[in-house]
Amino acid sequence: MSGETQPAMIDPFGRHVTYLRVSVTDRCDFRCTYCMAENMTFLPKRDLLTLEELDRLCSTFVAKGVRKLRLTGGEPLVRKNIMGLIRNLSRHLQTGALSELTLTTNGSQLAKYADELADCGVKRINVSVDTLDHDKFRKITRWGNLGQVMEGIAAAQKAGIDIKINAVALKDFNDRELPAMIEWAHGQGMDFTVIETMPMGEIDVDRTHQYLPLSVFREQLEERWTLRDIPLKTGGPARYVEIAETGGRLGFITPLTHNFCEGCNRVRLTCTGTLYMCLGQDDAADLRATLRASESDEALSSAIDEAIGRKPKGHDFVIDRTARPSVGRHMSVTGG
Repeated sequence: MSGETQPAMIDPFGRHVTYLRVSVTDRCDFRCTYCMAENMTFLPKRDLLTLEELDRLCSTFVAKGVRKLRLTGGEPLVRKNIMGLIRNLSRHLQTGALSELTLTTNGSQLAKYADELADCGVKRINVSVDTLDHDKFRKITRWGNLGQVMEGIAAAQKAGIDIKINAVALKDFNDRELPAMIEWAHGQGMDFTVIETMPMGEIDVDRTHQYLPLSVFREQLEERWTLRDIPLKTGGPARYVEIAETGGRLGFITPLTHNFCEGCNRVRLTCTGTLYMCLGQDDAADLRATLRASESDEALSSAIDEAIGRKPKGHDFVIDRTARPSVGRHMSVTGG
């Protein structure tokens, strides 16, 4: 069935679901302070979908109208034999069923895989970089090496892959540095997106202290630069402006100050086969059991339809010093 075109996935609010984010692993070679606890307990490997199962699930979604597929983690490129999955999924680009195959990465493995990613038809990737200060980078990632990431970015650009830099805006950590980072990215021909920290998972730091409303950050930027709203859409939740002085594009992802739920076209699949219809809600569907119960994709397609029928109108994120995280699972579980 996955080779046939099926009716479009439309949620109860009339939104077409055309974008699937797939966390291929919950593991990562960094331990970013806003994303993970330092001593994480990861899933046993037996709980993870095999690469063949991930391919089958993704292909079923593509047959049901998904046009954009983003692989995430954890760090997707640390999953063993991940390039085999990416190469297999690239067949949907060749048939035209998929318009984009991309990934979000911390950049640590890019130097190793950039050429092969480009060969598989990956034209654009997001790289998460929260500071250009080597010491601060080590502090926030706990284990990361900024030089290694920069080598990866350079390798990806040399391979012809467009890069968008993602940075989480953190008060009293990188807020004063972000304008210089934007200038750096635009000077290298890269888009830049800033993201509000999200209340997901128990971590080792006080997220309320770090929260920087991007409405405030934009006001600060407008004292320095000329920002013009543009209608650019990349399939995700960012709202974009063009900065006259740098000539580059800047995106804002604002789950708290200005949520983006009204146009949500996304669902998220974890590495265990759990489908989350909303990043900020706990309602989910177990597709692994259905996947493994039958070699036919009919039951799987029906289970997906049932899940899409429960997609909520929006999330309930709130940053509150007295409250527990809005969602208990860590960002690395759902892949952002």
